[in-house]
Amino acid sequence: MDKKIAIIGGGNLGTAIAEGLINSGFILPEHIIVTKRNISTLRNLEEKGVLVTNNNVEAVRFASLVILAVKPFQVEEVLKSVRDTFHESKHLLVSVVTGISVEHILRIVGKRLAVARAMPNTAIAIQESMTCISAMHTSEEQMDYVTELFEQLGRVVVIEEKLMNAATVLGACGTAFAMRYIRANIQGGIEIGFDAATASLIAAQTVKGAAQLLLLKGSHPEQEIDKVTTPQGCTIAGLNEMEHQGFSSSLIKGLVTSYEKIATD
Repeated sequence: MDKKIAIIGGGNLGTAIAEGLINSGFILPEHIIVTKRNISTLRNLEEKGVLVTNNNVEAVRFASLVILAVKPFQVEEVLKSVRDTFHESKHLLVSVVTGISVEHILRIVGKRLAVARAMPNTAIAIQESMTCISAMHTSEEQMDYVTELFEQLGRVVVIEEKLMNAATVLGACGTAFAMRYIRANIQGGIEIGFDAATASLIAAQTVKGAAQLLLLKGSHPEQEIDKVTTPQGCTIAGLNEMEHQGFSSSLIKGLVTSYEKIATD
């Protein structure tokens, strides 16, 4: 497959993908085309050398890898408008649309197209996304390329598509859950004496450091907790109080509630 990429949907996610790929040096700007109805909002990308257009058919003809980054309610209209332009021997379609299955996409396209589904999160804007990928009818070469592409934008894991809703909750909704924890940490920091800016810095950097310990060392959270919980210490006292108030159980219930919401919609 050639190394040209079309991004259908130049919204926040589509432009973040384009900018991340350019900043990483993965692809030349002139090898990316981005579509949007109002292309005036894509001027920043155009100035970097990215091709922009409001013609989705033109974009599909340009590239062998097509990233679908539109709103869920737009998927059927957009795919129907370009399905005759897709060629089974040339194109790989990668959908980053929440809640739309590969089988649904294939039904709309009406041909045995190579399709991958990717679920990044908002940290893709700073190339620190956690992206989960599943696929159908893709070759090993195509999957390697999709994986390499999203590795420019953060971490990647390939999963079964039946886990995509769960991946949305854990990896995408999870960003909001983590932010809520950090926000509560900041509020607590203010209550015990810090100004908001200092509390925010300490809370955010502490969470970043904790996450890096797990990612770089491959350790279990309990191992790292044990290192800072001394007998009769302040850490274990705080942890036990949080557990008495339902900290872990409320987080788990929140994850399950979000999952059930996706499953029933």
